[in-house]
Amino acid sequence: MEVKNLDELPAFITKDGSEIRELLAPRNSRLLNQSLAEARLPIGGATTEHYHARTEEIYFILSGTGRMRVEGEERPVKPGDAIAIPPGHWHKLWNTGPEPLRLLCCCAPAYEHDDTYLVEG
Repeated sequence: MEVKNLDELPAFITKDGSEIRELLAPRNSRLLNQSLAEARLPIGGATTEHYHARTEEIYFILSGTGRMRVEGEERPVKPGDAIAIPPGHWHKLWNTGPEPLRLLCCCAPAYEHDDTYLVEG
């Protein structure tokens, strides 16, 4: 059995600029085809708009509030919201609230920097 605790995992910055902690991924577990990470955006922060050629993602908002854009469609997001992001779809997330925005990010196949393509600057 593999169990990882979020508080014991190192954070790193992804290519889109968000801070994540990989809970389970091929880099730190026996998983081969997916990853689960907690991501954080600071107050007023945003990811760089990007897409993944191979990876589909699910964002699940844990705390804070934000605005999500997928392929030009935007809407507010809040705790309990799950967002589907198919491969090839441009997306961006803003923290619009008064506290850090925290979310779970599930990727299949697992997140890799080389599958992240920046759309803006």
